[in-house]
Amino acid sequence: MVLLTMIARVQDGLPLAASMQEDEQSGRSLTDYQNQAKMLFKKLDDNSPIRCSIETGSMIFHYLIDRTVCYLVLCERTYPKKLAFAYLDDIQNEFYAQYGRRVSMVSRPYYFIEFDTYIQKAKKQYQDARSRRHVNVLNSELQDVQRIMVQNIDDVLARGVALSVLDDKASNLSSLSKKYKQDAKYLNLRSTHAKIAAIVVIIIMFLVYIRYWWF
Repeated sequence: MVLLTMIARVQDGLPLAASMQEDEQSGRSLTDYQNQAKMLFKKLDDNSPIRCSIETGSMIFHYLIDRTVCYLVLCERTYPKKLAFAYLDDIQNEFYAQYGRRVSMVSRPYYFIEFDTYIQKAKKQYQDARSRRHVNVLNSELQDVQRIMVQNIDDVLARGVALSVLDDKASNLSSLSKKYKQDAKYLNLRSTHAKIAAIVVIIIMFLVYIRYWWF
């Protein structure tokens, strides 16, 4: 279920548009999540991953960055990730078509608040993950969401670490893991060659022994 949608400028974290609602089932206010989103925008920079998922309690933020604008949505963890990013792609395309050239000119928060009308329309279309239209989206291979980095909100906010730094750390860990696998493969290959060489030496010594003692 889509609960909160926010759009902000990456260079300064300025909120450009937003749409939120109360969680009617539990009566929870989404204000705390909105504040987390605002702090998250402040952590973004030009080197931040363009697609990322950030876990926060029982919820999860998904965001994408396009043309210096961040599009963020808060969902329940059970909501399909592929569908969440399809929703963000939809929002991004429409927002850029309407306001793309004006983003750098505004200075007042929520300057494009009227975009909430389109967000509400899109939200209704993406609420039911079981609809036939969305099943087709989930079954498509157009988005490889499994490779999208997942972080925890505490790592991003409490530690004061920029997302670009976390992305670099993830890349470094991936590189180290790849290097470890290569080294392990090389060592295993050397070990195999050593065993084969030892067997060959034993066979040669055995043949020499037979030649000199029996012939």
